[in-house]
Amino acid sequence: MFKNFKKGGHRKPSKSSDSSADASSKGIGAPGPGPTSKSGVGAPAQNIVEPVVPPPMTHVEPLPLLGKSPAAERQNLFMRKLQICCFQFDFTDTLKSAREKEIKRQTLLELVDFIQSGTGKVAEACLGEMIKMVGVNIFRCLPPASHESSGTEVVDPDEEENYSEPSWQHLQIVYELLLRYVVSSDTDTKVAKRYIDHTFVLKLLDLFDTEDFREREYLKMVLHRIYGKFMVHRPLIRKSISNIFYRFIYETERHSGVGELLEILGSIINGFSMPMREEHKLFLMRALIPLHKTKQVGNYHQQLSYCIVQFVDKDYKLADMVIRGLLKYWPLVNCQKEVLFLGELEEVLEETQSAEFQRCMVPLFRKIARCLNSPHFQVAERALFFWNSEHIVSLIAENRRVILPIIFEALEKNIQSHWNTEVHGLTVNVRKMFLEMDAELVDECQKQLAEKQAKAREVAEQREMTWKKLEDAARK
Repeated sequence: MFKNFKKGGHRKPSKSSDSSADASSKGIGAPGPGPTSKSGVGAPAQNIVEPVVPPPMTHVEPLPLLGKSPAAERQNLFMRKLQICCFQFDFTDTLKSAREKEIKRQTLLELVDFIQSGTGKVAEACLGEMIKMVGVNIFRCLPPASHESSGTEVVDPDEEENYSEPSWQHLQIVYELLLRYVVSSDTDTKVAKRYIDHTFVLKLLDLFDTEDFREREYLKMVLHRIYGKFMVHRPLIRKSISNIFYRFIYETERHSGVGELLEILGSIINGFSMPMREEHKLFLMRALIPLHKTKQVGNYHQQLSYCIVQFVDKDYKLADMVIRGLLKYWPLVNCQKEVLFLGELEEVLEETQSAEFQRCMVPLFRKIARCLNSPHFQVAERALFFWNSEHIVSLIAENRRVILPIIFEALEKNIQSHWNTEVHGLTVNVRKMFLEMDAELVDECQKQLAEKQAKAREVAEQREMTWKKLEDAARK
């Protein structure tokens, strides 16, 4: 990544960066403490004097390289370079201040190299100025979102044009500098938490609403590492993410970074200890499950589904609450959303035990029966795929006397009249499975269905006769 900066280019963060962030979830459970040094990233060498904050610079000018400067002057030179990086420029005009922009970019690259190499140690006074410089660059008012400026509804991110932050050529390197400092094994969290404090973390979370996906990727990596390394910030981060979700669900229904925040949560949930705290269960019930009801759920459903399944995997007793929550927010007219819900429901059922399954199986299979008869073939097909899972089939077989009467009519209706051949074939296979499980029960259901249909015909005939009598009476 750092080599790309030196070439002057940038690239879209790869999926490997996501996996590297998620892989640190193991560190979340038990992050290792840093060195006990009391001076920034590491203890300065004994021959280095304590640096003094230089007077403010009035203009940008190139400075000597850190690597070639005397050790005694290196910390003061580091401070002056930080001052250069605090200058702000107008990136809407590429030709304006081009020389100064390039000097700042090269200075930022040098600072990243200085932190990453580990050859130079940063004193605590320099650390405060470095975090201040990071804040000056990244903490800003975000431009209006595309739907706010155009007045249009939020569209699928695959269909809309990606927004690019004009100052990204500098911002990317600033984020890289912050990330390298946070992940450094030399970072002393006892000192660093004085500067990377609650206010800093809250401002980072506000930036997740940026429309530039590259910035959100960096924010995700930085916040994830902060959560893993700074235990003091963990309750604040969880609570703040909850508040962002509440505002998104119940007020705005618009936020660009829900998917990235859910990715961070996926790793956090994976590190929860058992027995699970009550606050985590409340977060599942009040924030994660209601996230299913928004119009934009398709944009972040994969990450949301992962978090939900992680909860059930941690504590199987939560399966009943999760399934009932999905049924509560089940889409009525959006077939693509129904397909997503069915896929998530199958994953949850894979982690569900018999006792929890029995508590919710009646409303669950009433919903599945309606999905089986859906005219949208993908919905019906996805519902029939439940019978491909050995675990789900075993749960159904154990409770077949309750389940089969609920879905039998839907199966028969598909066999007789569904327009899609794939759905018809899958339905026939499901019926055969029930015949092999309990042929007697299938016969009983067949008789009950015949009686029900006969009664329905009788009621229809009586209704028709009543209407005929009314018509005859009206003619007289």
